[in-house]
Amino acid sequence: MTTVSCPSVRSVAEAEPPFAKVLVANRGEIAVRVMRTLAEMGIASVAVHHAVERSAAHVLLADEVVELEGATPIAAHLDGAQIVRAARAVGADAIHPGYGFLSENADFARAVGEAGLVFIGPRPETIRLMGDKISAIEFARANGVPVAPSVMPTGDLDAFLAEAEAIGFPLLIKAAAGGGGKGMNIVRSAADLAEAARLAASEASRYFGDGRIYAERWVERPRHIEVQILGDGRGGAIHLYERECSVQRRFQKIIEEAPAAALPIALRDEICAAAVRLARAADYANAGTVEFILDADGRFHFLEMNTRLQVEHPVTEMVTGIDLVRAQIEIAAGRDLRLAQDEISLRGHAVECRICAEDTENGYLPATGTIRLLEHPQGRNIRFENALSRGQKVTTDFDPMLAKLVVHGRDRGEAIDRAIEALGDLAILGVTVNVDHLARILGHEAFRAGALHTGFLVEHAATLAPPATSEAERDRALIAALLGFHEFRELMAGVSEPHASIGFWRN
Repeated sequence: MTTVSCPSVRSVAEAEPPFAKVLVANRGEIAVRVMRTLAEMGIASVAVHHAVERSAAHVLLADEVVELEGATPIAAHLDGAQIVRAARAVGADAIHPGYGFLSENADFARAVGEAGLVFIGPRPETIRLMGDKISAIEFARANGVPVAPSVMPTGDLDAFLAEAEAIGFPLLIKAAAGGGGKGMNIVRSAADLAEAARLAASEASRYFGDGRIYAERWVERPRHIEVQILGDGRGGAIHLYERECSVQRRFQKIIEEAPAAALPIALRDEICAAAVRLARAADYANAGTVEFILDADGRFHFLEMNTRLQVEHPVTEMVTGIDLVRAQIEIAAGRDLRLAQDEISLRGHAVECRICAEDTENGYLPATGTIRLLEHPQGRNIRFENALSRGQKVTTDFDPMLAKLVVHGRDRGEAIDRAIEALGDLAILGVTVNVDHLARILGHEAFRAGALHTGFLVEHAATLAPPATSEAERDRALIAALLGFHEFRELMAGVSEPHASIGFWRN
């Protein structure tokens, strides 16, 4: 583990920042995002990285850098003990975990506190309570938050299967310690129940080291609605309204928006109130998200609570004007919530598209390559959250999400139009990305109409497929690229700079 000092990028400090130095225990676009707010608050930032990330954007941006040891990049970023030692070695006051990696690891949060540092997130016991899907459901039910009919594990598989069958089909079998769509299987008949339970338990053990599973009634064509909350840890909590996260592939979100499409005001109020009730009951501290499933009849039930910042948090920021990372930092420092519930209002509509290195025409398989060209849209209504650079290698070491394009409009229609236009202005060459696929989704008549549900991509697969392209059209596109971009000419010719720009020449 080595440390390196970097030139400061902090802006003019505000009076009495809550911390002097914060280590960001993450990488990529979320590390850059957190560091941006740290700089605005006059707080020094510390980046951590594996040896293969020495020139990464978050490393170059930070005030100070710590190189982590690890057999693989992921192993390094998951080494909580090493990260705590690094924070103490550089004199950090606190650790911000971002999302993913250690952000929902109760043991890590406890270790941070025991080391005399502040964990910028919920208390360890809250992370443990909500991180276990079974205990979270039981807690929600006990506090009057609607939950789906469900069966919890008892250690007796035959009894579990019998109770699950009694609920009725379809059922969703889920991992108790799960997330990201792992350990989840939809069961539509009794004949498939035992095998689905076995498969879910196997996946749960493999991915989470915990083979416990549970079953709940599966809602056909459900909407996925989540509520952003902030809690002060003393029973005070507010919501920042809801987000729509229904467009998913393999249970993973790819497009989010705020507020939700065509959600009746009374239903919105009810869902948001349920989220706040849960947060207050848990004496929740910091930022969190309460997720719900909504059926076609307006009935909703608790899905889970994510005890961290969400990938899709920028859409909430754009419609409320509230910096959620700043709020996290201030709450972690013991400061009161700055806003009362009646001071929070919605302004316009925001849409977020997750830009992923994946082949959407081949089962969303992760793609690899080297970024040869990066051109992204800019403007007052656009945020391009990224940590990308030309020449950067895209590997399977990390999640395939490369960036997030977030667009704001006066209403949903304008936000969608602006997002489609922005996607058209986004160019990433050298690795296969899902940009065109996202534009087709946004432009689909069912999406524009707000007819959303978690099976949207499957239902509309045929009409979301890319249009057939003739050889002549491909040739014209290649010629246009060769004429318009010297980067493309360089890539095609395989000649490096500066020679690629010189033109014809002789030895």
